[in-house]
Amino acid sequence: MSSRRYEFRIAGHLSERTRGAFTDLGDMAVEDAPPETVISGEVVDDAQLHGVLALIRSLGLRVVSLHEMPR
Repeated sequence: MSSRRYEFRIAGHLSERTRGAFTDLGDMAVEDAPPETVISGEVVDDAQLHGVLALIRSLGLRVVSLHEMPR
């Protein structure tokens, strides 16, 4: 299975500490797009996708949208 690129749009602005939780995942970029924050990057499989979603949930963040991006 090849990796896929995803874009997660999160409500609000993330603190530096919270942003770091996503950049620690590897190939994830975090960008401000007021009034949201965009987290994007390669996801190798469904387990990693669910892991990113679990991290979002554990940090108490609200997903505005989630898109698989074209290659």
